[in-house]
Parts: sequence; structure tokens; C-alpha cells
Amino acid sequence: MTMNPPQKRIAVIGAGACGLCAAKYLSAAGMDVTIFEIGTQIGGLWCFMNDNDRSSAYRTLHINTSRGVTRFHDLDFDPGVQAFPDHVDMHNYLKKYTEHFDLVRMIRFQSRVVDLRPAFDPNAGEAASWEIELENGTTEAFGAVVVASGHLTTPLHVPMFKDDFAGDYVHGHDYRAPEPFVGKRICVIGVGNSACDMATDVCSTAERCVLVARSGVVILPKLFCGIPFTDITRKIQRPWIPVWLRRKLIGMLTYLVHGSMTKLGFKPLDTRAHVTSNGTIVTDITYNRIAVKQGIQRIDGKTLHFVDGTAEDFDVLIAATGYVIDLPFISRDIVPLSGNRLELYKRMVQPHWPGLYLMGFFNTDTALNMIYEHQARWVRDIELGDAKLPPVAAMQADIAAKRKWVETHYKDSPRHTIEEEHVPYIGELNKSLRRMRRAAS
Repeated sequence: MTMNPPQKRIAVIGAGACGLCAAKYLSAAGMDVTIFEIGTQIGGLWCFMNDNDRSSAYRTLHINTSRGVTRFHDLDFDPGVQAFPDHVDMHNYLKKYTEHFDLVRMIRFQSRVVDLRPAFDPNAGEAASWEIELENGTTEAFGAVVVASGHLTTPLHVPMFKDDFAGDYVHGHDYRAPEPFVGKRICVIGVGNSACDMATDVCSTAERCVLVARSGVVILPKLFCGIPFTDITRKIQRPWIPVWLRRKLIGMLTYLVHGSMTKLGFKPLDTRAHVTSNGTIVTDITYNRIAVKQGIQRIDGKTLHFVDGTAEDFDVLIAATGYVIDLPFISRDIVPLSGNRLELYKRMVQPHWPGLYLMGFFNTDTALNMIYEHQARWVRDIELGDAKLPPVAAMQADIAAKRKWVETHYKDSPRHTIEEEHVPYIGELNKSLRRMRRAAS
């Protein structure tokens, strides 16, 4: 009598969109999946006031991509959901996804992972085996682990802003709603999506609102001729269209809606940068609800001295200065982390440690769910044995090439260490998967 082999046990850390996507693909392939979630809710970032204390969502948060671009390929939003879903829509959608693919039974809520360690010697050719230790002291073994805990939780504080300002300092991670800032003089530092959202949140009821943009930016519109901008741009985000032409076309369309960024007060964009998307900030700047400054020279108490020679007093400084990757449950000997840089093959694999995958640790120029699916398929095929990772030296060479590409095209900042343009990245994943499948056959 032939016995079926036991299912491979795989752990997923995090029940946000990325973790749920990974669990869906791995469980559908016949693997025994367990999802460890710190809090009592699924949805991660998209669960407003999530009791896992890792969500940076604010009350007015909307996704920057349209619902058609944002959805997973095999499940649509409910009818009537707005063109740009907010955090409530996103949380409901992820709950629907969890129920539709029967993922709830895999989740262990209130299960904080405190240590993830190898229980094998890869140099001896041993099969991958990983131990997960929980806060309650229990330990379990798994054949593979997917870390999907996210990278938008631990604030990046700039010492000058946090330590020198004598007024109220608020990092963007702790911003929730505009009411506490009514009638106050507010300076928002940053020009990313969250910074622009927060500035437009508070500007109408603030005594004064200044946005400090220390680098150049392109702010994409939300609509073009009444059509979601990302529904238009996805038609030109094709691998057969050269990168320079895609960027040129998107720049032209953006100019038609928003005009010149420099005329709005922003610095010229001299390198590539993570795109910002906002539907109202250009109007708020034009109406003088928001003033744009290009940097802070120094801070004296509540007085900010700007690089243009002006100085103003402020009550509140909102620092939308970004985040640093936090992996407190993994030894730096296993996954080195320096300067917010993860040296991972295809953004997922530490070459010396098979069976360990970090999914979702990237910034990109489109909806994340689409890329989560590509990453999940990539991991699935490796764990099924249908694809074989390249030799360590080849993976290290690929990592070095990626690092050089980022350093060549983007400014030196923590945010851009994990920047990916989705069209070439998905192409890289697909090409590497084809090679790995041939190597496994």
C-alpha cells in the first residue's frame, strides 16, 4: 500500500495582505500552513487602530491605486466600493479574501513570534528546518517560514526634528485624525503619500500649514478626465514599452493635470524617487492653504529656520519621515540588516539559508497585492520542488547587481534601499522562475 507523504509544514508570520496571499497560494498547493498574528485582527496595515500596534493607518487613509489595480486577480471588491478604496474597504476586502479562501482556520491570533532560528546545517546538506518560538514559551518546527510582518511600523526619527523642536512632535506613524490640530501652526515634514495626506487633512482648519519637501517629487493625480489615473497608466506599464518612454508618458500626463512641480515650490527631481499620489494637495497649495518649503536649516525651540532664509514659529511638527525595517525575532547572523538594507535574492531569499522567505519587503510604483501574488507563486514553486534556487555565489552576484542599480538610479535614503519598479521586478521574478524550473527538471 502506497502512503501519501506528510504535508510540508510552513509558517507565515503576519496576517496582513502579504501574509494572507502567501498562505492562500501555499495551502492551495497542498501544504500545511500556520499563520502567526500578533493581534486579534487580520488585515495588518489596513486594520485601522489594529490592536497589534503595527498599523500606521489614519482615519482618512485611502489606497493610492484604483480598485481594479488593487484587487487580487481572483477576487473582486464588493459592488459599490469606491474607485479608491479606503482603509475600511480594504479591511473588509481582506476579510472577504480570508473567508473566501478558507484561511481563518490557519490563523493563530495573539501569537507573537519572539525567535526564529534554524534547526539544520545548510552546509551539511541537511533539509531546511526552522524553529519558531512564541511569547508564551512554546516552540514549533516548520520546513519553511515566510516572514510577512511588513516594514511600515518602526518610525525613522530624524534627531534634529525629534530632539530640537520644543513644540509637539508627532511621527506620521502616530497620526490618526486632524481634530487635535485645529487652529494650530503646523509643519509637516516629508513629501510622500502620507505626508501629503496629512497636510491636506489639517490645512483647512490650521492657522498655518507648511509642507517641507527636502527632495524633488512628482505628485501623480488620482483622476485624469474622470478616470482613475492608475487605470490609465497600467495600460502603458508593459515590459515591451521602454522604461524611458513609460516615464515620459506618465510625466506628460501628470503635467497636463498638475502642471510644473517646481512652480508649486518643489525642488527639481534630479534622480528617480518613489512616486507620490494625491488628488487635492496641488489645489491646497494653489489656494495657499499649504506653503511649500525646501528644507529646514536649524531649529530654535519652536522656531524653524528654513533654507530660504525665512523663519516661523510652529506649535506642531508632524514628521512623515518614513520607517525602518524591524525584524526583532531574527538574528542579524541569519538576516543581516544595516542601513535599512536587506541583502536578499529577488528581495526574498538570504542565500545561505534555504526555507526562509521575506515577502513584501519592498516599495513599488503600483498596488502591492499584484506583486505579492508573483512573490507567492515564486515561493510556492520552490517549496514544491518544481524550482531550484541558484548557487549561493550566483544569488550573491544578483544581490550586488540590484544594489548597484538602486544606488545608480535613486537617492541615498533608507526608503529607497528597498525600491522596486514593478514592471522590471515582475519580469525578473518570472525570468528567474523559468530558470529555476529548468534547473529542477
